[in-house]
Amino acid sequence: MNAQERVERAASALKVFPLPSAVLFPHTVIPLHIFEPRYRALVQDALAGDRVLALSQLEPGWEGNYGGRPPMVPLMCAGVIVWDEQVEEGRYNILLQGVCRVRMTSELGADKSYREVRAEVLPDLPYEGPEEEQLRQAVFELAGRVPPSFAENLLPVAARAQGGMLADVVASAIIPEPERRQALLAELDVRRRLEGVLEDVGALIGRLQPLRPTGPLN
Repeated sequence: MNAQERVERAASALKVFPLPSAVLFPHTVIPLHIFEPRYRALVQDALAGDRVLALSQLEPGWEGNYGGRPPMVPLMCAGVIVWDEQVEEGRYNILLQGVCRVRMTSELGADKSYREVRAEVLPDLPYEGPEEEQLRQAVFELAGRVPPSFAENLLPVAARAQGGMLADVVASAIIPEPERRQALLAELDVRRRLEGVLEDVGALIGRLQPLRPTGPLN
């Protein structure tokens, strides 16, 4: 069973970790430190089963009610725990690999300490268009304005990725703001998502100066 099939099977009772400070994209990995008791229980149950959980944002106005069950943004990313370690006091460090977008259709009852939802799986449709090459070229230009270590991680992935995956991996690498990341996660039209990420890369290029060479000049 591949990761997509595992998410599809889990969608009728999908475990959800609401985390307003982080947005996960498909095809990318995010490290998480799990310390709150209810989400330690979530991870423990996930590790004992399919290792699937979703990361979600909360609707505006959640502040002051995080300990309860404030409304979640319906569009979220489901992923698979690809690495885990249990540390002191029962806490966990995990790596969550994003698999696909999902849309919450309803929240299940509160019989568990953590939250579970029924969800619709939203895989990207195949797409080919000029926006792909435009985004790749923008990433190559950006590589000349960022530290080599950053460029070395992004360039090989951008060169191989296509369609929605290309937009997602670039967005994950260059966009820090949760609000903007969520807006791109929620964009189901691959062409518009590519265009949106291209605008973000262009804006970042405009703010950065080319790096000066560090080696000897001929």
